[in-house]
Amino acid sequence: MVSDTDNRNIKSIKDSLTECMRIVKYEDINGGSRLFGGRLMQWMDEAAGICAMRHSGSLITTAAVDNLQFKKGAYIGDIILLSAKITYVGNTSMEVRVDVYMEERKTGLRHVINRAYFTEVSVDEEGKPIPLQYTIKPETPLEQAEWEGALKRIEMRRARRSEGY
Repeated sequence: MVSDTDNRNIKSIKDSLTECMRIVKYEDINGGSRLFGGRLMQWMDEAAGICAMRHSGSLITTAAVDNLQFKKGAYIGDIILLSAKITYVGNTSMEVRVDVYMEERKTGLRHVINRAYFTEVSVDEEGKPIPLQYTIKPETPLEQAEWEGALKRIEMRRARRSEGY
């Protein structure tokens, strides 16, 4: 949970919620006639970056991506929704969860096709990390679970780095 000694201003998670829509076009597909994973990762990185900039009010850079899971393919003409939200805020970095859905044209039903957690770092004009002015305060059990999950992912990244990965 957010420390009681954290003197930063608090923003709601909803303040920086970012949703982007795309349609899969010919230039977005791979040799198997599905959405190219690299293109989807680009879209996800853009959504995460926009969300992080909206929260921080600063320039950002992507530092890490965790738990990238391709769950289902998408095809030409499919409508794609990317939804990004802040799950954790540290001193200079924040975590953004990006959920990707394919929306059925006829029914409007959405199916998860991908999910990942992006670590975004607030930087100055020279690209050096700078402290974040705002934090978040998890308000729901789901938001609290996301915060705690972020702490575990941070620890796993530290352990991997110490092992040379």
